Amino acid sequence: MAIVWRPQAGPQKSLIDCPVYEIFYGGARGGGKTDGVLGKMALKANRLGAKFNCVFFRHEIPMLDDAIARSQQIYGALGWQWQDQKKTWTTPYGGRLRFRPLERTRDAEKYQGQNLSDVCIEEAGNYPDPAPIMRLHAVIRGSGEGQMHLTGNPGGPGQLWIKDRYIDPCPAGNRVITDILPDGSEKKRVFIPAKVRDNKILLANDPGYISSLYLVGSEQLVKAWLNGDWSAIEGAYFDCWSSDLVIRPFEIPGHWTRIMSFDWGSARPFSVGWWAVASEDYIGENGRIPKNAMIRYREWYGASGPNVGLKMTAEDVAIGIKDRTREKMHRSVADPAIFAEDGGPSIAERMRKAAKINFYPADNKRIPGWDQMRARMQGEDDRPMVYLFNTCADSIRTIPALQHDEIKPEDLDTDGEDHAADEWRYGLMARPYARPKPPKERPINSVHDMTLNDLWSKAPKKGKRI
Repeated sequence: MAIVWRPQAGPQKSLIDCPVYEIFYGGARGGGKTDGVLGKMALKANRLGAKFNCVFFRHEIPMLDDAIARSQQIYGALGWQWQDQKKTWTTPYGGRLRFRPLERTRDAEKYQGQNLSDVCIEEAGNYPDPAPIMRLHAVIRGSGEGQMHLTGNPGGPGQLWIKDRYIDPCPAGNRVITDILPDGSEKKRVFIPAKVRDNKILLANDPGYISSLYLVGSEQLVKAWLNGDWSAIEGAYFDCWSSDLVIRPFEIPGHWTRIMSFDWGSARPFSVGWWAVASEDYIGENGRIPKNAMIRYREWYGASGPNVGLKMTAEDVAIGIKDRTREKMHRSVADPAIFAEDGGPSIAERMRKAAKINFYPADNKRIPGWDQMRARMQGEDDRPMVYLFNTCADSIRTIPALQHDEIKPEDLDTDGEDHAADEWRYGLMARPYARPKPPKERPINSVHDMTLNDLWSKAPKKGKRI
């Protein structure tokens, strides 16, 4: 019998053999990700028979055209039956594989009550929020053989949560991470890295493919797509962010002005920041911190990553802020939205009653606020005018990865995890900063300041020159 498909040695073979429940397979462009997942599903369908029930998702159906075309080459040769209108394959053993769109959480809810043996998410980096994907864990069953497979490359709106969930625990990959669930059970996940040089078939058919990747754009994009570098950020909105902003904690002088800023969120993350304003130049183990610089010395991020569904009431948040605030705050500003009254007390009023916290509406102008952040990051005399303690993990994690809005490039893409950035904007706008203007040229005010040419140009024009 002719062999229709076999895995390539290396990452593809590791993918086929991997029994781990949740697998992220990806890295560089051209790593053979789609081919590997389609091939593995063919092998699982043969083994599971009628129990095989897989859905292959992508953000939109037209994005699946290439995957469908490749599936026809593999599955058609195996005798599977294709229904184009339903975008469904039926196997000779009674199993099925469907291609479907998954754009938002309500799309995932359509599958509640179904028993899926496998879920495949193509290009997971297209999802700024993992919630639609995470919801699908509830429908994966199959007597211990059920699996979720995700593929993706660095870049895109989902880079942050993918890096946080799969890459950061083991950047080199191929190490199983065990999550302990509230009921004491375990779920395992693993990152299997794949790079273009692992795809020998692609390079044999297109020897110039790697050279083409050098032409895709910026150095960051080349690093991301060619090397699978998850630390490379293409199109970063705050390209002036640097490691110089992140400093070791120190004892803030008691006489410095303190400011609190707050961005509300219930189902989505809320963010609280505590700031100090340097009253004078400060010399310490971090070097010189200039006068009027702002230092973010504490933060509280209400939820992050896959836990964005965690909800806290306004009262819960107010009490949490009070418990974390051990010093006098000279000013506290918050998203103006919390002052809205929709048939009842506003969020600000509820927080005030719960914990005696008094917020004032922040300046919510977006573009001027982002300009404030940039101006302070760039600073003056080679020193930034904003800093944050290295304990402010969620600011460090989210702000450098934020992207430009494609339609309005002067603004920030709100599909990204921008909650900490919004709250920074409120805090910094409470203490506006203007970069000093360069000094004007000194006017010539005496004959001693003039050169011979200056004197000649000011000489009377009439008369004979000697």
